Amino acid sequence: MSGPINNTEAALDKRADTVARFPGTSYQELLDEETNPVPPALRASAEVYLGSEPLPVEGYLSRAFHELEKQRLWPRVWQALCRESEIVAPGDYYVHDIVGTSVLVVRTRGGELRAFPNACLHRGRQLKGGSASGLGNSGDITCPFHGFRWNLEGGFEGMPCPWDFPHIDGRDFGLPALRLDTWGGWVFVNLDGTAPSLEEYLGVIPGHFERWAPEATYKALHVKKVLRCNWKLAHEAFIESFHTVATHPQLLPYTGDSQSQYDCFSDHVSRTITPMGVVSPHVPGTSEEQAVQQWLTVYDVLDEGEPLPSLPEGESARAWLGRMNIERFSAMYGRDLSAIATHSEVLDAILYSVFPNFAPWAGFRPNVTYRFLPWEDSHDQCTMEIMLMMRYPQSQSRPRDAAVQFVPADQSLADTPGIEPGFARVFDQDFSNLPQVQRGLASLRSGKIQLANYQEVRIRHFHQVLRKYLDTPEGGKP
Repeated sequence: MSGPINNTEAALDKRADTVARFPGTSYQELLDEETNPVPPALRASAEVYLGSEPLPVEGYLSRAFHELEKQRLWPRVWQALCRESEIVAPGDYYVHDIVGTSVLVVRTRGGELRAFPNACLHRGRQLKGGSASGLGNSGDITCPFHGFRWNLEGGFEGMPCPWDFPHIDGRDFGLPALRLDTWGGWVFVNLDGTAPSLEEYLGVIPGHFERWAPEATYKALHVKKVLRCNWKLAHEAFIESFHTVATHPQLLPYTGDSQSQYDCFSDHVSRTITPMGVVSPHVPGTSEEQAVQQWLTVYDVLDEGEPLPSLPEGESARAWLGRMNIERFSAMYGRDLSAIATHSEVLDAILYSVFPNFAPWAGFRPNVTYRFLPWEDSHDQCTMEIMLMMRYPQSQSRPRDAAVQFVPADQSLADTPGIEPGFARVFDQDFSNLPQVQRGLASLRSGKIQLANYQEVRIRHFHQVLRKYLDTPEGGKP
């Protein structure tokens, strides 16, 4: 792997095994302009060339491919289920469905978290469920069908008519425990007893995120949107910034879309960093002042009637916006960030992904986290969850996590109450593409799609890791 290409001629003449990127100012060069120390996580670079072969479309269209994912992918990967702060009191529980498998997470009387398959050992009825949020509280785990009962630790407590079950030894009839671990305030579960530990699976993420303390945030918004496309298509739409030029033209005056850095750290972790406060090369002639004014307009930062500011002479849009956000967020969090935060950490889109479907943003700004799953047992519909994670002054008690807002396939975010219009517009633009992609794939005569070598490298990386799981039978290590 070689470093960035720094001129257009070299980029055009690159060898096939070279990592080629935008020939202008790179993200790392923008970091050189920071006045506060840059954290090692942002200086880390794992750019890689993974080939340029086309990808077959069957992974998005085939029911058989979906069934293979159910057998060899979902049971073997670590899944982020809920926030620790959502199940705090003894008896609190959360139910999460993972493509046909239901998982029950409970808080025991001793304060521990336990996870079990959400199924009665008698005749398989789901033990808990029915709530739109998946949350509830119960003093024990009793099956509503026939009354078989377990305690919160999973130990068997009894059933009606025990005389009719002489073949059941209650000492061996406890609910089978699933592997559970936590990171960053999230509860993770793995259905496979042979998978690596969560710490190993997450790779660089705990070290990179230590500075940003995601455990000290709460869910200010949680949207669950149904999309008419395969879950992978939805995920892939959010791990590249290449689409900005056509899909989000209103962002171009202040978004360095082509200057994004794409990193593949390990099989399970990748990242995109897209710099903000930087004029896109696709809108030449846009001034620094216009970049600031467009950013303020799109994000609706100014009070009603407040005039657009003039950029101080000699100050870049990125520096002005970074300084403004440091002041805003310091006031919001009750914590002075002026000597700590870089402009990147309060401006840029820093999006990590944990394979296969969990994607937390990073930095000191209010950040979103995404989760993607097939909708029920469908291979051509999925859900995308958008969770807005907010910090709060540590002198105050933690705000309650927001309840899930379910948004059906035919409803836009713009028509969903409680969602900021600029926020809704960007996501609705993304969502408008996805059903069209799903339908268009079936019309490709070649049966294959083409990917950019650099800007879409994370999509290629994702599919190469996916194949490792699907090509490895159960019981093997991908």
